[in-house]
Amino acid sequence: MIPQADPKRRFDAVREEIMRAIAGVFDRGRFMLGPETEAFEAEFAAAVTAPHAVALSSGTEAVALALGAAGLKPGDEVLTASLTAVATAAAIQQAGGVVRFVDIDPATRCMDPAAVAAAIGPRTTAVVPVHLHGSPAPMDAIMAIAAKHGLIVIEDCAQAHGATYRGKPVGSFGQAAAYSFYPTKNLGAPGDAGALTTGDRELAARARRMRIYGWDDQRRSMGPGGNGRIDEIQAAVLRVLLPRLAAETAARRELATEFRAGLAGLPLELPPAEPGAVYHQFAIALEGRDGLRRSLAAAGIGSDVHYPRGVHQEPRFAAGAPHLPQTERLVERLLSLPIQPEVAQGQVPTIIAALRDGLRLGAKV
Repeated sequence: MIPQADPKRRFDAVREEIMRAIAGVFDRGRFMLGPETEAFEAEFAAAVTAPHAVALSSGTEAVALALGAAGLKPGDEVLTASLTAVATAAAIQQAGGVVRFVDIDPATRCMDPAAVAAAIGPRTTAVVPVHLHGSPAPMDAIMAIAAKHGLIVIEDCAQAHGATYRGKPVGSFGQAAAYSFYPTKNLGAPGDAGALTTGDRELAARARRMRIYGWDDQRRSMGPGGNGRIDEIQAAVLRVLLPRLAAETAARRELATEFRAGLAGLPLELPPAEPGAVYHQFAIALEGRDGLRRSLAAAGIGSDVHYPRGVHQEPRFAAGAPHLPQTERLVERLLSLPIQPEVAQGQVPTIIAALRDGLRLGAKV
């Protein structure tokens, strides 16, 4: 069996180092917001070339705190894509925002700047672009629209650790960016964890207070906040894995190149060929996706669907949601192939052969 993803294999590759790092946390007896967190924040900020990083309990918390620290007020409208994890919209609601979904550009699979411009209304305060599957959103156009209308921009980089857009790191365009370290992410912890990054020192300071009850240095609750802190064990493990991120990214890009060469000429839509993409997922698109997925499974190859519905089609968000034709078309067609290096290296010819067999058999939905 070739699984679609298997984070355990990544952890097993450095298991002894991880166990030493965890033992160090127990030896020190400091389990929350200690030296591992402080060191990870500095190291992650350097890795993604951000001036400041604030480590948090999840990527969802990172989006919510970034919006709150940037000045979002209850009832403010926030534009975002629907082709994303539910977490993006849930975080906007958590921050007090009202979610407004916009359609994607099928060429990028990320939010369409023209749709953003058309959706701006009198209560629109912020926009959250999602760098879907590790491929950058068109940030130049989005930032130009945001500047024209005075909008906050919080980049959802949950799937885009180390990605770039036109040579500039994603996460460096808006006021802040949110990252997830869910286990299957390119940089993944053995549990929930996240971070926000920013070039704004004051925004970072507000986020640090907000992640722990709004406390100041004397533990006085001075403003809004809850419990969004990371724990020392997650930070320690992430410190072990972070130095491997660059090699992991290079391997994912090599695998994507191998897939592109092997799938050329087939009746498939391939992911955007963005040079700065980091390929959290390699998602093909085709009619009859579900039949092909069954065919792959019969051949012992795992695949996944990211995502089976647009967020605007989820019951929680469907009331009053707009029709988003490009999003609705793609969610019926996308299929994520194995791209994690520990899973896919040396297996691409086998996966491509199974894909060709499935297509030749005319897999039906």
